[in-house]
Amino acid sequence: MTLAAVPLEVFTELARTRPLPEATAALRAALHARRMLLVKSLLVRFEQRRALLAPEVGRRFERDWALLERAERSDPAAVRDVVDYPMIGAWLTETLAAPEGPAFERHLAYLGGVAVAAAVRAGCQVGGTLTQPSGSLVLPGLGVLHCPSGSARLSGRGGLVRITDGAGGSEVILPRPTARGEPGTRRPVGSEPGWSALRTLPGSTVVLDDLDPYRVPRRGIGPAALPAADRPHSDHRPWARRWHEAHTLLSATDPGRAAETSAVLRAVVPLVSPVGDAGITMSATLRSSPGAVLTQLPADASELAESLVHESHHTKLAALHEFVPLYRPGGGTLHRVAWRLDARPVPAVLQGAYAHLALTDLWWRARTGPVTPGAWRRKATQQFETYREQVGEALSILLESDELTFAGREFVQEMSRHHASLGVATRNPG
Repeated sequence: MTLAAVPLEVFTELARTRPLPEATAALRAALHARRMLLVKSLLVRFEQRRALLAPEVGRRFERDWALLERAERSDPAAVRDVVDYPMIGAWLTETLAAPEGPAFERHLAYLGGVAVAAAVRAGCQVGGTLTQPSGSLVLPGLGVLHCPSGSARLSGRGGLVRITDGAGGSEVILPRPTARGEPGTRRPVGSEPGWSALRTLPGSTVVLDDLDPYRVPRRGIGPAALPAADRPHSDHRPWARRWHEAHTLLSATDPGRAAETSAVLRAVVPLVSPVGDAGITMSATLRSSPGAVLTQLPADASELAESLVHESHHTKLAALHEFVPLYRPGGGTLHRVAWRLDARPVPAVLQGAYAHLALTDLWWRARTGPVTPGAWRRKATQQFETYREQVGEALSILLESDELTFAGREFVQEMSRHHASLGVATRNPG
């Protein structure tokens, strides 16, 4: 696509890292288009390899796909919401990359939970038995039902779905949720210990996902290869407290950015925090699962607020690049940036500069805002000048690069204009 694919106002506000509802809607459309391309690629691969699969695997996939299609006919928006859940992107990526044989077949089984989650959200009628070789039925964005029998019985209509382990050991009744972003979502009820529901973070529709098997790559995250934190090692209470405090800080500093963070993000994924670790909190966003923040529990609310802004801007830039390519593939030039020890290619320099420009903007507003809490203001004062200088150096690298597209150069130039405005005026920038 070209620059004309995005309205000028949206493109400009994205470059300035400023929140804009129209921009959020456009980025969601880009992410959905990318997700549907992966879904179609999975269907094509299945059709091409159908004869090589075990017969029961092929039949199971066809039943799951039929349920997904039935849910889509019932409520397309609800099914879109399920398909766009971050971990489904990670599942699709791994499945499409899996070698032929048992690995590919094992990944295909996850589609059953995707289809059931879609049926629950769409409120369509379900019935029959679902084979679950792993012994767990994962419903993305909702929770996990333990199925030691290897199968789950489905029944329901009229907005209620009952799922029971084939041997009757566990059960959950799932009411049809309201649309994402609407208040009053009804929560599932189930018998313990067979059912584990995802918990929603306070004042938002963002979930703390400590259950989905695709939430963290098998190799882990970062240089330390941090794994996911499983229950019960991801106590919901401290996460809920940090989330509430972080959004209180963001709302006091920049209400629009606080609202954007909740709109862009779908899930927070806890990473293991080693006992006695006093280092910097690790956080990340995966290209395969935009909208999910993978992070250790931050030491305080200000760290989480920074991580949420930082990681949501990785998601924003990745989605924009799907709409309007900002750089050309294949560039091999590496550059040093202040926030990394290793040299980075141009796409990574752009990602880092963009996220840190958002933080520079946030800290400028925190430093000059009339109702900013004292501790947050003091931290902003310490950080603002450092990050402003570091982002300036990275922007210089990008402006001199020949690896940016025309749209990418326009984007970086607008980033630079916004960067130059920060700290010049004595009031908050627009």
